[in-house]
Amino acid sequence: MMSLSDTVSAAKATRDGAPLIADIPFAQFLGMRLELDQQELLFFLPTSPRLIGNPILPAMHGGAMAGFLESAAMLHLLWTNGSIGMPKLVDFRIDYLRSAKVLDTWAAVRPLRVGGRVANLRVEAWQESPDRIVAVGSGNFLLSG
Repeated sequence: MMSLSDTVSAAKATRDGAPLIADIPFAQFLGMRLELDQQELLFFLPTSPRLIGNPILPAMHGGAMAGFLESAAMLHLLWTNGSIGMPKLVDFRIDYLRSAKVLDTWAAVRPLRVGGRVANLRVEAWQESPDRIVAVGSGNFLLSG
Protein backbone atom coordinates (compact mmCIF):
# COMPACT_ATOMS: atom_id res chain seq x y z
CA MET A 1 0.00 0.00 0.00
CA MET A 2 1.31 3.46 -0.93
CA SER A 3 1.86 6.15 1.65
CA LEU A 4 -0.17 9.34 1.35
CA SER A 5 2.97 11.17 0.21
CA ASP A 6 3.50 8.57 -2.55
CA THR A 7 -0.17 8.86 -3.58
CA VAL A 8 0.16 12.66 -3.85
CA SER A 9 3.37 12.36 -5.89
CA ALA A 10 1.83 9.80 -8.26
CA ALA A 11 -1.33 11.87 -8.68
CA LYS A 12 0.67 14.98 -9.51
CA ALA A 13 2.93 13.11 -11.94
CA THR A 14 -0.07 11.72 -13.87
CA ARG A 15 -2.26 14.81 -13.30
CA ASP A 16 -4.97 12.43 -12.05
CA GLY A 17 -6.59 13.24 -8.73
CA ALA A 18 -8.59 9.99 -8.45
CA PRO A 19 -6.10 8.32 -6.07
CA LEU A 20 -6.38 11.31 -3.70
CA ILE A 21 -10.18 11.25 -3.87
CA ALA A 22 -9.99 7.59 -2.87
CA ASP A 23 -8.20 8.61 0.35
CA ILE A 24 -11.19 10.73 1.45
CA PRO A 25 -14.19 8.36 1.67
CA PHE A 26 -16.86 11.08 1.71
CA ALA A 27 -15.32 12.76 -1.36
CA GLN A 28 -15.40 9.38 -3.08
CA PHE A 29 -19.04 8.84 -2.03
CA LEU A 30 -19.99 12.23 -3.49
CA GLY A 31 -18.32 11.34 -6.78
CA MET A 32 -15.97 14.32 -6.65
CA ARG A 33 -13.26 14.88 -9.21
CA LEU A 34 -10.13 16.97 -9.06
CA GLU A 35 -9.31 18.74 -12.33
CA LEU A 36 -6.49 20.95 -13.48
CA ASP A 37 -7.58 23.89 -15.61
CA GLN A 38 -4.26 25.09 -17.01
CA GLN A 39 -2.53 25.49 -13.63
CA GLU A 40 -5.61 26.15 -11.48
CA LEU A 41 -6.86 23.28 -9.35
CA LEU A 42 -10.65 22.91 -9.61
CA PHE A 43 -13.03 20.50 -7.93
CA PHE A 44 -16.08 19.04 -9.62
CA LEU A 45 -19.23 17.55 -8.09
CA PRO A 46 -21.45 15.89 -10.73
CA THR A 47 -25.22 16.11 -10.59
CA SER A 48 -26.77 13.20 -8.72
CA PRO A 49 -30.31 12.54 -7.46
CA ARG A 50 -28.87 11.27 -4.17
CA LEU A 51 -27.60 14.81 -3.42
CA ILE A 52 -31.10 16.32 -3.42
CA GLY A 53 -32.03 17.82 -0.07
CA ASN A 54 -35.25 19.59 -1.06
CA PRO A 55 -37.16 17.66 -3.73
CA ILE A 56 -39.80 20.38 -4.05
CA LEU A 57 -37.41 23.05 -5.40
CA PRO A 58 -35.32 20.78 -6.14
CA ALA A 59 -32.12 21.84 -4.39
CA MET A 60 -28.87 20.20 -3.33
CA HIS A 61 -28.62 19.03 0.27
CA GLY A 62 -26.67 21.48 2.44
CA GLY A 63 -24.65 18.66 3.98
CA ALA A 64 -23.55 17.48 0.54
CA MET A 65 -22.43 21.02 -0.28
CA ALA A 66 -20.59 21.33 3.05
CA GLY A 67 -18.85 17.99 2.53
CA PHE A 68 -17.89 18.99 -1.01
CA LEU A 69 -16.34 22.27 0.15
CA GLU A 70 -14.50 20.71 3.09
CA SER A 71 -13.19 17.85 0.94
CA ALA A 72 -12.06 20.32 -1.74
CA ALA A 73 -10.08 22.23 0.90
CA MET A 74 -8.37 19.06 2.18
CA LEU A 75 -7.58 17.84 -1.34
CA HIS A 76 -6.18 21.25 -2.23
CA LEU A 77 -3.85 21.14 0.77
CA LEU A 78 -2.68 17.64 -0.11
CA TRP A 79 -2.03 18.61 -3.74
CA THR A 80 -0.29 21.93 -3.09
CA ASN A 81 1.61 21.19 0.12
CA GLY A 82 2.54 17.56 -0.42
CA SER A 83 2.04 16.86 3.26
CA ILE A 84 2.85 13.40 4.52
CA GLY A 85 -0.35 13.23 6.55
CA MET A 86 -3.98 14.13 6.09
CA PRO A 87 -4.70 17.75 7.12
CA LYS A 88 -6.75 17.86 10.31
CA LEU A 89 -9.83 20.04 10.43
CA VAL A 90 -9.83 22.69 13.16
CA ASP A 91 -13.01 24.48 12.12
CA PHE A 92 -15.07 25.03 8.99
CA ARG A 93 -17.88 27.47 8.31
CA ILE A 94 -20.29 27.53 5.37
CA ASP A 95 -22.17 30.53 4.03
CA TYR A 96 -24.99 29.45 1.73
CA LEU A 97 -25.48 32.40 -0.62
CA ARG A 98 -28.27 31.02 -2.79
CA SER A 99 -30.11 27.77 -3.30
CA ALA A 100 -27.84 25.27 -5.05
CA LYS A 101 -29.84 23.65 -7.83
CA VAL A 102 -29.38 20.01 -8.71
CA LEU A 103 -26.69 20.83 -11.27
CA ASP A 104 -23.01 20.11 -11.75
CA THR A 105 -21.08 22.11 -9.16
CA TRP A 106 -17.54 23.47 -9.28
CA ALA A 107 -15.30 24.76 -6.51
CA ALA A 108 -11.99 26.58 -6.27
CA VAL A 109 -9.86 27.01 -3.18
CA ARG A 110 -8.28 30.35 -2.30
CA PRO A 111 -5.54 30.03 0.33
CA LEU A 112 -5.71 32.99 2.69
CA ARG A 113 -2.68 31.93 4.72
CA VAL A 114 -0.67 28.72 4.70
CA GLY A 115 2.01 28.45 7.32
CA GLY A 116 4.16 25.60 8.51
CA ARG A 117 1.53 24.20 10.86
CA VAL A 118 -1.81 25.87 10.08
CA ALA A 119 -3.64 26.72 6.86
CA ASN A 120 -6.58 29.10 6.47
CA LEU A 121 -8.56 28.59 3.26
CA ARG A 122 -11.62 29.96 1.48
CA VAL A 123 -13.55 27.68 -0.89
CA GLU A 124 -16.03 29.08 -3.41
CA ALA A 125 -18.64 26.89 -5.14
CA TRP A 126 -20.63 27.76 -8.24
CA GLN A 127 -22.84 26.00 -10.74
CA GLU A 128 -23.74 27.86 -13.90
CA SER A 129 -21.09 30.59 -13.69
CA PRO A 130 -18.12 31.39 -11.43
CA ASP A 131 -19.68 34.85 -11.07
CA ARG A 132 -22.73 33.35 -9.29
CA ILE A 133 -21.28 31.68 -6.21
CA VAL A 134 -23.77 29.42 -4.41
CA ALA A 135 -21.74 28.76 -1.24
CA VAL A 136 -18.49 29.79 0.44
CA GLY A 137 -16.58 27.76 2.97
CA SER A 138 -13.89 29.08 5.30
CA GLY A 139 -11.71 26.72 7.23
CA ASN A 140 -8.62 26.24 9.33
CA PHE A 141 -6.56 23.06 9.11
CA LEU A 142 -3.58 21.67 11.01
CA LEU A 143 -0.92 20.49 8.60
CA SER A 144 1.19 17.38 9.00
CA GLY A 145 4.94 17.54 8.39
